[in-house]
Amino acid sequence: MNALHQYLFDTYRAARLGEPAPPAPGTHDIAVLRAVRERRRFERVLAGRRARGRLGTALRHRWRGGAP
Repeated sequence: MNALHQYLFDTYRAARLGEPAPPAPGTHDIAVLRAVRERRRFERVLAGRRARGRLGTALRHRWRGGAP
């Protein structure tokens, strides 16, 4: 059974019991990814490191002509 099948079963059950339908699969994926990214940035700041990612910093450094 995949997520869509489970969603259909839950929607059917909610309709039979008069409960609100559950959110569709994937509805909150973007919000979860943003929250994870913000949490990682927050933890980096608490650890005393820069909040930006290492890849972006390395690319900017390379673009400006710095040493690798």
